[in-house]
Amino acid sequence: MTTTRPPYSGPRRKLVLAFDVGTKYSGISYSILCPGEVPAIERVTRFPSHEQIGGDSKIPTVIYYDQAGNIRAAGAETTCEGILERAEDEGWVKSEWFKLHFGHITQNIPPLPPGKTAVQVLADFLQYLHQCAEAYIKDTHANGRDLWDSVASGTDYVLSHPNGWDGDQQSKIRDAVVLAGLVSNTTNGHARISFVSEGEAGLHFAIDNGLPPGASQAGDGISVVEAGEGTIEFSAYSRKMPHLQTTGLFEEIAAPLCHFHGSIFVSVHARMFLKVFLEDSEYFDDLDHIMSCFDKTTKVRFSSDKELQYVKFGSTRDNDAAHNIRFGQIKLEGSHVASFFEPSIKCIVESVQAQNGHHPIKYVVLLGSFSNNPWLYSKVSEALHREGIQVFRPDLQTASDQLAARNWERDILRAKERMEEELSAVKAELDLKKLECSDTMRLLEQAQQELRDVKEALRKSREEIWTLGAENKALLDEMNGVKEAQALARDQFQIPGAGRPGN
Repeated sequence: MTTTRPPYSGPRRKLVLAFDVGTKYSGISYSILCPGEVPAIERVTRFPSHEQIGGDSKIPTVIYYDQAGNIRAAGAETTCEGILERAEDEGWVKSEWFKLHFGHITQNIPPLPPGKTAVQVLADFLQYLHQCAEAYIKDTHANGRDLWDSVASGTDYVLSHPNGWDGDQQSKIRDAVVLAGLVSNTTNGHARISFVSEGEAGLHFAIDNGLPPGASQAGDGISVVEAGEGTIEFSAYSRKMPHLQTTGLFEEIAAPLCHFHGSIFVSVHARMFLKVFLEDSEYFDDLDHIMSCFDKTTKVRFSSDKELQYVKFGSTRDNDAAHNIRFGQIKLEGSHVASFFEPSIKCIVESVQAQNGHHPIKYVVLLGSFSNNPWLYSKVSEALHREGIQVFRPDLQTASDQLAARNWERDILRAKERMEEELSAVKAELDLKKLECSDTMRLLEQAQQELRDVKEALRKSREEIWTLGAENKALLDEMNGVKEAQALARDQFQIPGAGRPGN
C-alpha cells in the first residue's frame, strides 16, 4: 500500500530537515522541495567518524562533556576507537537517555550532566545533528554548497516525539531548537518548527511497508505499535468509508498512548537482577561490562524461556561456579530472562486490548527496534491471535537494503554528475588555455616578424652605412688628391724671389 504525494506548490525551493532523536539512537531525514516537483524524502547515511557509503542511518544518542561543560564528542563520534579510554582518562561526563527526562521519569535512568538541563543537552545534540545534515548535503548533492547556501536560512524543522507529548514537552523541545541556534526566538522562527508524534509517523510507515495489499478495508481498525528503546507507543486508526467526503484516508479511533517500557527497561530489569545475583561475587565490579554484553547479544537474540541463556563477557580464565560463571560466561535461566521482558509484553497486549474495547482492532503493525526481538514478537502475536487480531512486522531489513540500494544508486548518479561537472570545468579551462595559447602564438609570430623586420632594417642600415663610408672614403681620397695637386702646382709655378719683401 503506497501513498502518492502531491507536487510541491511553494513559490521557491525549500529545505525541510526532520530530526528523530531517540532514547538510544537518532537519525536525520530531509527533503528538498522544488516548485512543481513531487517531494522525495532522503536520509542522512554518512556522519563524521561514521562515513561508510550507504551506511547505517542511525547514530548513538550520546554526548560526552568535559568537566567545564564543553562538548567533546557526540553521536557517531562516540563510537570512535579509543574514545572510552580518553573519556575515562580526561574525566568526561557521558550523557545518554536524556530524552526520557522530558517525560518526567528519573528513576533507573542516567542522570543529566552536572549543571545541564534536558533542554540544554537536547540543544547541543540538535546542533550536532544540524552540522551533520549540512555536511552531508554539501558533500552529496551536485553543487551541494551552493544548494545549502540557497536554502539554509529558511529551513523548516520537523521533530518527532512520543505519543502524548504535547504542550509542556513540545514547548521545551521548541526551546531547545531556539537554543541550538536553528531558528530565532520569534513568531516567524517558531512557525518553522513542526512536530509529529511517533504514532502519526508510524501510520505512514505502516501504510507504505507494514501491511500487505488489501489488508486494510474500510472500517477496519489498525493499531500501530512503535516499540522503541525508551518508550512503547500506541496509535489506532481506521480507514474511512468511501462515501465520506472528508480529507485524509484514515481517522484516529482511540487516544494515543505512550508507556515507558521500551527495550532499555529490559536492561534495567536485568541489571537489577544481576546486581543482587552478583553482589558477593568478585565480578560485581564488571557489571557495566556484563550489561553491555547482554544488550548486544543475549537481549537481542532471546527467543525461548525453556533454554539456558549465556552472557559472554570475559575469557576462559574467568570462573566463579557459585555465581554460574564459567569460561568467561554467566549462565542465566531462560525463565529469568523472560521475566525481564514480561512488563513490556504485558504493556503491549493490554494496551491493544484496551484499544480493541473502543473500536474493533483487526491488525497490529509492530514497529521499532524492539520489535525485532523474537521473544517479544512471538509472545505478543500469540496473545493477540487469541483475540482474533493479526500482528504484522515489516521486513525492516528488506526496507533497509532497498534504502541502501537507492542511496548507492543515488550516490553513483551524483558522483557521475559531479564528475561531468568537473570534466566540463576542466574542458572549459582547457579551451580557455587553448585560446590564451592561440593568442600567445599570434603575439609570438607577430614579435618574430617584427624581429625579422628589425634585422632587415639593421641590414639595410649597415649596407647604407657601408656605402656611405665607401663614398666618404672616395671623397676624402679625391680631396686629398686635389690638395696634393694644388701643392704640386704651387711648387712648379712659384716666381723666384716672390714673397721676399724689399726687393
